Amino acid sequence: MRTNIVHEGADELSYEIRGIVRIAERLRDFGVDISWENIGDPVAKGEGIAGWIKEIVSDVIRDDRSFGYSPTKGLPETRAFIAEHRSAETGVRLDAEDILFFNGLGDAISNVYTYLRRSARVIGPSPAYPTHSSAEAAHAGSPHITYALDPGNGWLPDVDDIRNKVRYNPNIAGILIINPDNPTGMVYPKAVLAEIVSIAREYGVFVVSDETYAKLTYGTEPFVPIAEMVGDDVPAIAMRGLSKEVPWPGSRCGWIEVYNKDRDAAFARYVRTLVDAKMLEVCSTTLPQRALPSILGDGRYGGLLRKRNDDYRRRADIAHEAFSGIPGVLAPRPDGAFYYSVVFDESALPSGGRLPIGSPEARQFIEKEVSGAPADKRFAYYLMASTGICVVPLSGFNTDLPGFRMTLLEPDEMRFRDIVGRIADAIRAYAGSGDGE
Repeated sequence: MRTNIVHEGADELSYEIRGIVRIAERLRDFGVDISWENIGDPVAKGEGIAGWIKEIVSDVIRDDRSFGYSPTKGLPETRAFIAEHRSAETGVRLDAEDILFFNGLGDAISNVYTYLRRSARVIGPSPAYPTHSSAEAAHAGSPHITYALDPGNGWLPDVDDIRNKVRYNPNIAGILIINPDNPTGMVYPKAVLAEIVSIAREYGVFVVSDETYAKLTYGTEPFVPIAEMVGDDVPAIAMRGLSKEVPWPGSRCGWIEVYNKDRDAAFARYVRTLVDAKMLEVCSTTLPQRALPSILGDGRYGGLLRKRNDDYRRRADIAHEAFSGIPGVLAPRPDGAFYYSVVFDESALPSGGRLPIGSPEARQFIEKEVSGAPADKRFAYYLMASTGICVVPLSGFNTDLPGFRMTLLEPDEMRFRDIVGRIADAIRAYAGSGDGE
């Protein structure tokens, strides 16, 4: 090309959660039966959709209006429902005009970072959910700025780390939290949220709270929405969606809720830019917006969430029992979302570690793929080739901590016990297999 057409942030785009699928599909060609524990899709894992939800969607489909455009911000009646519902839930008034729909939270995340000034940065947690970290880094054309989550302290953030980085980097304009967190399942305590908001208030930055898993909590730490914490002065964006909660990942229906928009002129102009950008797209998908009030407002919805949370709690306990106590492994029990993250020390990831692979073709393929790979990716690839279990190496979440993330979505409890048992056995076997390469 006569001029360089490559975006400055192109090298920052990475999504190991789906990237590892390429390896899994090749192993499947070699006869390896894959158990998909990498992607947080409850439907793909066999979690059935309640009949009454299907009936609501069927009724909505019969209405011709479901096939047309919606207004740019979203359907007025749906935004009014969310505003009323959230205001009652938090005790903080949310105006329907401060709600903006997107085609899933992936679309929302992309827009939130794309339309920031190039020099404005948003600091986020590490391990990081790669949709956030990649989009923010690509926007800036520079690696994502992170604060540490500590597996030795239940994955809680290092607030001093946040404060120092915000204080000494004037380009930081926002602080991202993911609550409940993906990939760790940590739920932010109210006191920690208060500290983060106080940092935002002191240094004049806004807060982004990805609350995708807000209704999926099952531990001792209650979920606290950011709306309750920012008072009437700290600008904030909360992100919500249907994908994980209903669950309806194929709906691609997510939205942002904006708080204290008018307390800062630059933030208000930035939010208007998000609306203008959505106007260029015309609108977001209409059908799920039309179904949303009937689903979330149904009296049966709370029971559905309680049942799902009970299932995730039980699986988290099973996984914690399997992983805790393994030498070289740190495996804090999650309190929310449906993921489990495990961290290794050096003793669990010996140089040249291996697991037995039955297929000669698969073994040859994996030995080539692990050349030069991070230590936890090497383990994940050998685990998949040896057992068929596909997990995501933790290094794919913008962290130096070696480990892996798996889901808690397998609905068959006996099968789930077998999966975590085989992973635990593989960790022990891998730790004793190093040959000093």
